[in-house]
Amino acid sequence: MKRLACSPVPGVVPVDGLFRRRLLLTALACTVAGPLRALAADLAAASGGRLWLDESGHPLPQTSAALHLLADAASHGLDPQDYEAAGLAQAFSRPLAPGPQADAAEQALTRAFEHYLTDLHRGRIDPVQLGQRYRPGRQVPFDPGQLLRTALQRQEPAAAVAAAVPQLSQYGRLRQALARYRSLAGHPAWNEALPQLPRPAQSRTRKLEPGQPWSGLERLAQRLQLLGDLAAGTAAPSAGAVDAGSGAPRYEVELVEAVRRFQQRHGLEPDGVIGATTLAQLEVDPAARAHQIELALERLRWTPLLKARRMVVVNLPEFMLRAYEVASDGSVRVALESRVVVGRALDTRTPLFDEDMRFIEFSPYWNIPPSIARAETIPKLRRDPGYFDRMGFEFVGADGSVQRALSGAHLDAVLAGRMRIRQRPGPQNALGDIKFVFPNADNIYLHHTPAVSLFGRERRDYSHGCIRVEKPVELAEFVLQGMAGWDRARIESAMAQGSSNTLKLADPVPVLIHYGTTLVKGDQIYFFNDLYGHDRRLDAALRQHRPG
Repeated sequence: MKRLACSPVPGVVPVDGLFRRRLLLTALACTVAGPLRALAADLAAASGGRLWLDESGHPLPQTSAALHLLADAASHGLDPQDYEAAGLAQAFSRPLAPGPQADAAEQALTRAFEHYLTDLHRGRIDPVQLGQRYRPGRQVPFDPGQLLRTALQRQEPAAAVAAAVPQLSQYGRLRQALARYRSLAGHPAWNEALPQLPRPAQSRTRKLEPGQPWSGLERLAQRLQLLGDLAAGTAAPSAGAVDAGSGAPRYEVELVEAVRRFQQRHGLEPDGVIGATTLAQLEVDPAARAHQIELALERLRWTPLLKARRMVVVNLPEFMLRAYEVASDGSVRVALESRVVVGRALDTRTPLFDEDMRFIEFSPYWNIPPSIARAETIPKLRRDPGYFDRMGFEFVGADGSVQRALSGAHLDAVLAGRMRIRQRPGPQNALGDIKFVFPNADNIYLHHTPAVSLFGRERRDYSHGCIRVEKPVELAEFVLQGMAGWDRARIESAMAQGSSNTLKLADPVPVLIHYGTTLVKGDQIYFFNDLYGHDRRLDAALRQHRPG
């Protein structure tokens, strides 16, 4: 295509940088302004007049509001530069004479605002790019142009922003937390690292236990006060007990309780002992936490919204399951919270997806996946043949025939794919006494477990990928609501009967496997470790995505 030579139009408002190049080189043309005017006219006709300028070229009141919203994109964890906020503000800072430059400015602001609305609604990164298989059908159709025109008919561009963001209370709470942590960025309390921890007698590791002296307590107290874990106005550690030998204040009372609160908010065992892990979390500066919140906001923009009456969400880094229910007034309440055990971070990570729970299996069989049979079960059976009977195993042929005798031929048949090993219902069954099925390509499901001691640990990634639930009876009560006769007593009886029985749910319940390393509960914000490195990959993808 032949390149068209164009010269600047007299009277054009001067603008700088990337916006100047885009606005002038693509729009402020001599004889090619016709199609541009037609596009601007179509947009104007849809809203009963120009969107951003009056007939004399002066910015409309809604223009100032829209420009302010673009400049405020950072409050949502976005970058105003992505929407040419500064350049647009300069372009609309004075009247624009009717003609190509006015048409170009109108078009540029419309495109920038629609881009902003799309990022607020869908995020900047396609979750599929990061291996997250959320079903597109769960997303409500979104038309940023129509949303903008509807809002501008009321002269309220903020209404378009309010409608575009995830309609979740968690989103607003995270925005408030983002503002708070940004206000702490660069605070002198984090200018210097905390001093080295003491090494108690009879200990190989450095840690600070209650009652011990430490020179870093005053700086620690300052950080905890700023983070909200230690009440403002609490007496400085130096005002309390001081160790006679070192002259350093002792770690005790209010400060120990504040550290416990900090540990609770950061997914650590709240024992009040400051070891290497707790110290590392204390050293994370507020700017890094603010960025972590930005990533959480981006993930919420992908999250399938609660469209059913009930929903089950598992947050992997938190090792928690929550069951949500929509009340008659439209409000959402948490009906159940349960600890869970998820896939090992090293090699058997639980995937991220959403599917509908359709069945419950009481007293389930466990069909051992071929990968586990090859890597773990068969080698153990060869070393310890008695393990076969103790665990209630049996062989199942391709024709469904069952063999309960252990033999080398049967083990070879499993390795060759002609047979499989399964575990009968019973107290040793790896799935416990109940299994919640939401069919998916990875064969992931929720289930109970005989290894209940693992629920007492703070870090709970021990499974082969499936999700073990601490409160299976309560979860069954939740998903079986409305099914006549299925009260708690009948659920417990079915779990204990020892023979497998599958029940189809009358109403499927959506299940979302989510990944959020930041969460606001009540008036407290919680941070969790990037268990599977998904935050790190999202950060890298966003850096590559950045325009320019």
